[in-house]
Amino acid sequence: MRIETSAGPAEIELDRPRTPTFLLVITHGSGGGVEAKDILTVRDVAVELGGAVARVVQPYRVAGRRAPGSAVKQDEAWLEIVAALRRRVKKVPLIQGGRSNGARVACRTAIAAGARGVIALSFPLHPPGKPEKSRRAELLEPGDIEVVVINGGSDPFGVPDAADAAEVRVIPGQPHSFRTGFDVIAETVTPWLARWSE
Repeated sequence: MRIETSAGPAEIELDRPRTPTFLLVITHGSGGGVEAKDILTVRDVAVELGGAVARVVQPYRVAGRRAPGSAVKQDEAWLEIVAALRRRVKKVPLIQGGRSNGARVACRTAIAAGARGVIALSFPLHPPGKPEKSRRAELLEPGDIEVVVINGGSDPFGVPDAADAAEVRVIPGQPHSFRTGFDVIAETVTPWLARWSE
């Protein structure tokens, strides 16, 4: 499915049961796609729990670019995408999610989108080797909205502190792009998403 936004078209892969209990809208990192194994792991858990899952290829990736450009424009387009999806999947709680840059978008827009929670995979706490350029404020931006972070213990983009989110799960030895630990991702998000499927 395509959704037109102010930044160009987005492409959506939508898994939707007949009567979904929640809507999870999840997106990729800067140069990645929605077929990343960690995103698919979260998708599988959500679908099993009765949720509708929209995996969003953002407009800059549809246009063939690897860098998202302006955060303001990226967030505006994201909110347009979420609004369009909520018109299709109505009257259920919204959960936002993303990996890396997508996790930043999900956190920055959570309040404006009306999300009930955020799943942040490989949240890039800072640029590699530059811990002084912390993005911790983005992680804290949703305020009372619960954020669950899952990062690799060897992530050069840093690992958030336990106080930075409702839950911070670290998969030892894993880099920014997970190679293993998908069972840990599933067991972390299962009880959290299960609350919205009741």
